[in-house]
Amino acid sequence: MGSTELGIFLASRRGHVTPDDVGLTSRPGRRVSGLRREEVAMLAGVSVDYYARLEQGRERNPSPSVLNAIAGALNLDADLSEHVFRLADLAPAERQPVRDSLDPSLWGLLASWAHTPALIINRQLDILAHNDIAAALYSDFARVDNIVRMTFTDPAGRDFFADWARASEACVANLRLAFGHPRSHENAAALVAEMQAASAEFRLLWGRHSVRGKTSEAKAFHHRAVGDLVLGFNAFDVRGSPGQQLIVYQAVAGTSSHDKLRLLGALAATNVDDHPTSGRRHEIKRMPI
Repeated sequence: MGSTELGIFLASRRGHVTPDDVGLTSRPGRRVSGLRREEVAMLAGVSVDYYARLEQGRERNPSPSVLNAIAGALNLDADLSEHVFRLADLAPAERQPVRDSLDPSLWGLLASWAHTPALIINRQLDILAHNDIAAALYSDFARVDNIVRMTFTDPAGRDFFADWARASEACVANLRLAFGHPRSHENAAALVAEMQAASAEFRLLWGRHSVRGKTSEAKAFHHRAVGDLVLGFNAFDVRGSPGQQLIVYQAVAGTSSHDKLRLLGALAATNVDDHPTSGRRHEIKRMPI
């Protein structure tokens, strides 16, 4: 791991930054759209040879100060900078083991939200648990198992996500955060290999090396039973379980989405599965709105 992936990532991000982005004058006739190695080195205050060796994987022990300088030169945000440090094996080590089992108290918490879709995911976006209304929300899918698979390989994904292009880009950028974590890297790499073989769109997006954590922006869905919904959501780290996140969706009171979410909750109550993580498809009849 480490330097080779770090070098590939730095080279990719360099191509996304223009001279204007970092206050450099772009000369007429310039053939390179992104930054040259020489320009990154100058902005970061390191030698061109050192930076070249870093991209090529021949320099394997960059210091935190050097990585911070390079992150600044490449205009990396917090998620991207953290990713760089993980690839360089400079991120703080996790003291607790990564696990896919859930704290028993979380089962009761999920079940208590009858009108609030909630689920727990890990770094590679496996859905470890969800409540009944979340199962109803995702009932268009054949399986509720992994957000990446659901987005790229289930035909329902293109209809369910109202802006599929935006959803797919965010999905891939979220997945890349799993890399650099020693205890998540192997499973994430296996998922990436599976998706690259299955989806040309995934291959294209993965090659962009975008990295982004989950935001709180609203998401638009089209559900075959209740129609269009716009839901906001929050993501919370699960204390004591590194890599697990609790995702909670909600609709603004007084909106049609709020009414449809309440209807979805009523429908979920009539389609309760034997176990909230079974991944079995819930059949929900179309209801008038």
